[in-house]
Amino acid sequence: QPTQLADWWKNFKDPMLDQLITQAVSGNLTLKQAEARIRQARAQRGISGAALWPTVNATGAYDRERASRNGTGAGFSGLPPGAFPDQNLYQTGFDASWEIDVFGGLRRSLESADANVGVALEDRRDVLVSLLAEVALNYIELRGYQRQIEVANSNLDAQRQTLVLTRNQFEGGVATGLNVAQAEAQVATTAATIPPMETQLRIRIHQLGILLGREPMSLSTLLTPSKPIPAVPPAVPLGMPSELLRQRPDIRRAERQLASATAQIGVATADLFPKFYLTGGAAYQSTNMRNLFSPPSFMWSLGPNMTWQIFDAGSVRFNIKVQEAKQEEIAAAYRQTVLTALREVEDALVTYSQEQIHNKALADAVEANRQATDISMKLFMYGKTDFINVLNAQLALFTSQDQLVQSDRALSTSVVSLYKALGGGWDALERK
Repeated sequence: QPTQLADWWKNFKDPMLDQLITQAVSGNLTLKQAEARIRQARAQRGISGAALWPTVNATGAYDRERASRNGTGAGFSGLPPGAFPDQNLYQTGFDASWEIDVFGGLRRSLESADANVGVALEDRRDVLVSLLAEVALNYIELRGYQRQIEVANSNLDAQRQTLVLTRNQFEGGVATGLNVAQAEAQVATTAATIPPMETQLRIRIHQLGILLGREPMSLSTLLTPSKPIPAVPPAVPLGMPSELLRQRPDIRRAERQLASATAQIGVATADLFPKFYLTGGAAYQSTNMRNLFSPPSFMWSLGPNMTWQIFDAGSVRFNIKVQEAKQEEIAAAYRQTVLTALREVEDALVTYSQEQIHNKALADAVEANRQATDISMKLFMYGKTDFINVLNAQLALFTSQDQLVQSDRALSTSVVSLYKALGGGWDALERK
């Protein structure tokens, strides 16, 4: 059910994971960038919406002018100086213009802007889905490396005990120098596996710090103590219907991108037709500031205007073709997004189901290798088997235990990948 996707990380029953998720949602910087893009898109939508309304401007002017005695306004020549005195001209008022959206170009532009707001919203949700999964994956991998280190140290202790025993037997003439050298090599080989795992553990701690919007080392104290790998939830959303792919923000975003591109075709098509405007103005004008606002100084104008681009060498029609091609491109991208989503869900399902089988086989192998190690040691103590068989049994046990830990980790991460593929988590956080 869709409810299985809400707060999916809580299904792991790990309070530390819950805490990290909460802090990541409030502090992640990539998420904050997506939120800023939403504000940008909403502001741009406001600009597009404002184009449907009249624009009103306040005007004001002051001029001091002198008429030409020889120009067309002089009227007579040979007039005495002062017949055309210098004068002041004051004017203040308002003018307005309103584009009447007869052919829908402005409305289509607003539709495109609305769709772009949806794109930004879904982009944030997509970032959120990825963030939830990245925090969970890094946390599970961190716990996995801690468990691998524990297994390695446990086997290292056992191998060191074997080395001590072998040295004692060598001193007693029971074991050979070769046996001692082989035991020493086994200890050194196992010890060498630990530093790379410590490195990967630290890298996961650093990555979690960045995901939470903090410095890389900020979580070291919190996460260094070893904890178990989060167990696979008892209810995993297997066989989800394809309709639930509508939950995925990337598909929803692709839909909004397609809607925006379709609206842009309408914007371009509207340029084929005339644009009609209603313009007007009201102002006071006078040569004397003292009577500027008197009734005789008042003037006004009101009337329709039209512009129509009659010849443009086909640029408008070419622009329509451009927008149509863009819409076709985005429609194909939408279909590709849906197919990719279906593949990711199927991949996650098969990975989870096959890892369950793998995990069960490894658990059986660990138990069998544990018995083989105990038996080989007893046989060696009684002189009934070679020492190399003891070392081989110990190595097989360590290898199978390490592989089982990796499988436990892979099993949990495969569930996270499935939740991510289904687009889970964003809606529950938005409701909060």
